[in-house]
Amino acid sequence: MTEETGTAKDTGRTDHTDVVVIGGGYAGVMAANRLTQRADVSVTLINPRSTFVERIRLHQLVAGTDDAVVAYDEVLGAGVRLVVDAVTRIDAGERSVTLAGGGTVGYDYLVYAVGSDSADRSVPGAAEFAHPVADLEEAEWLRAIVDALPAAAPVTVVGAGPTGIETAAELAEVGRTVTLVCGEALGPYLHPRGRREVTGRLAALGVRVLHGAGTKATAVTRDAVHLDDGRTVPSEVTIWTAGFGVPDLARRSGLSTDAAGRLRTDETLTSVDDVRIVAAGDAAAPSDLPLRMSCQAAGPLGAHAADTVLDRIAGRRPAPLSLGFGGQCISLGRRVGFFQYASRDDHAKWVHLTGRPGAKLKEFICTLTVKALAREARKPGSYTWVKYAGRRRLQRAERGTTLGTAERAAQAGR
Repeated sequence: MTEETGTAKDTGRTDHTDVVVIGGGYAGVMAANRLTQRADVSVTLINPRSTFVERIRLHQLVAGTDDAVVAYDEVLGAGVRLVVDAVTRIDAGERSVTLAGGGTVGYDYLVYAVGSDSADRSVPGAAEFAHPVADLEEAEWLRAIVDALPAAAPVTVVGAGPTGIETAAELAEVGRTVTLVCGEALGPYLHPRGRREVTGRLAALGVRVLHGAGTKATAVTRDAVHLDDGRTVPSEVTIWTAGFGVPDLARRSGLSTDAAGRLRTDETLTSVDDVRIVAAGDAAAPSDLPLRMSCQAAGPLGAHAADTVLDRIAGRRPAPLSLGFGGQCISLGRRVGFFQYASRDDHAKWVHLTGRPGAKLKEFICTLTVKALAREARKPGSYTWVKYAGRRRLQRAERGTTLGTAERAAQAGR
C-alpha cells in the first residue's frame, strides 16, 4: 500500500486498467483488495482519513473501551494506492473524480463505496443539541463530552436500532445514567422473544427504556428531550442514533439515486447510468431493493462489486448479486452480547444467543470482519460469503424482469 495526501492525477498509461474506489470502509477496502487479483489493474483508494475506522466499535469509542481504528497497513493490499482526500464530484463523461485538496484522478472503472453517515436531524433542536455517533470524528467529540460529565449526569440516547441499544448499554455499564428513547418498538428488526431478552438486559444495566406509543422525540433542547406524549426527559447530553443517511456525492454528480440518495444500480451493482461505475456498501441501491445497511452486507457487496469490474475487464458478463444474511449481532456492554438469528432473506427467527456466549460471538465477529479484509489483502479473491438465490426471485416479483439501462448496454457490447 502506498499513501498520498492531497492531489493525484491520471498517469496516462494505456497498458493498465485504472480503477478508483471512493471510500475506505468495509466495502471499499474489500473491493480495492479484491481488484488486485489482476496484475494489469491499478487500484487507487480515495478516503478522507489515513486510518481504517471500525465503525461497528464506535459505541465503544464513546464509552472509552476501544479506539475503533486500525492502520491501513493491516487491512489494505500492498498494491493499492491510498489517497487521503475527499471526492467532491464525479465526472462520468470525463471518467474522473475531483478532489477536495485540488486536482483530479482519472479512472477506467469507478467503485462507489462512500458508505453512510448521520441521519437528517430534522427534529427541532436535534441539529443544535444532539450528538450523532455515525463516524469517527463524531464519536471522538462525543467521548470528550461524556468524559467531562459529572458521574450522575443524565444521558439520553435517541434511536431504537443496534447503534442506540449498543451505545446505551455501553455507557450504562461504565456507570452513566442512561435513558433510551425508542420512538417505536425497541430493536424493530428483532423477533419479539429476542426483544424481551434485550429489554431485560438493558434494565439490568439500569437503562431506562422508553418505547411504544408516545415515545417519539419531537424536540431537543440543551437539557432535555421532549416526547410526543408531552413528557420531558432530562438530558445533559443527548446522543442521536435514529437511523443513517448517505452522502449526496452521486446526486450532486448527476447520477441516478433513490429517494435516500443511494446510487441506483442493476443486480450486478452497475450504475443504471454508466457501466463504468459500480456501487458497493450502504450507498448502493440494487434494483431499488437495497440491503440492510450493515458491515454484514458491506463485505460481500464490496467483493461482488470488484468481481463485476473484473468480469467487465475480462469481457465476461457479470453475475447478479447473491447475498444471504445470518442475523444481527448486538453488544449489550462488554460482558453480554446478543445474536438474533435470521433466515437468508434477512427475516428474524425466534432463536437467539445471549449472555456471555453472545458477547464472545459478537467480539469474534468484529475481529473476524477485520481479519477478512486483511486476508483478502494478502490473498485477493479468497473471500467468500453466504449466497441467497431468492433475491433474484424477489427482484423479479417486485420489479419485473426488465434489465436496467447499464445491463442492456453491457450486453450490447458497449
